[in-house]
Amino acid sequence: MAADYPELYRQGLRLFNDEEFFESHEVLEELWTETQDERRKFYQGLIQAAVALLHFGNENLGGAKKVYLSSRKYLEPYQPEYEGLDVSGFLQAMHHCFAELLENQDLYPSGVVLQDDRIPKVKIPGE
Repeated sequence: MAADYPELYRQGLRLFNDEEFFESHEVLEELWTETQDERRKFYQGLIQAAVALLHFGNENLGGAKKVYLSSRKYLEPYQPEYEGLDVSGFLQAMHHCFAELLENQDLYPSGVVLQDDRIPKVKIPGE
C-alpha cells in the first residue's frame, strides 16, 4: 500500500525511472537526511545508484564505476526485497547496465557509453 512508504521515497524512485538522476538523488538525499533508522544505508545505496548513472551518462566513467561499486555494498544486505523494492532484481539490472564499464580494467576508462536500453527501471512500491 502506498501509505506504507514515504512520499519522498516513491518520488525519488519515480524520478529514477524518468532518468532524472540528479533530481532523484536530491529527493532521496532529503529523505536520507531525515531518516534515523536502518533504512538510512538502504537510501544511501539508492542515492549512489542514481549518482553512478548520472556520472555514467556524463561520461565520468571512473566516477561512475567507483560510485556504482559503493552503491552495491550498501544495497546487497537488503536483498532480496526491502521497502517494497526488488533489491536483487535491481542489483542484477544495475550490473547489466554497468557490465561493459566493469569489464574495462583501465584506471580511467574511456569509450564506454551508457546504453539507454540497459538503464534499470524499478516498480514503485504501492503503485
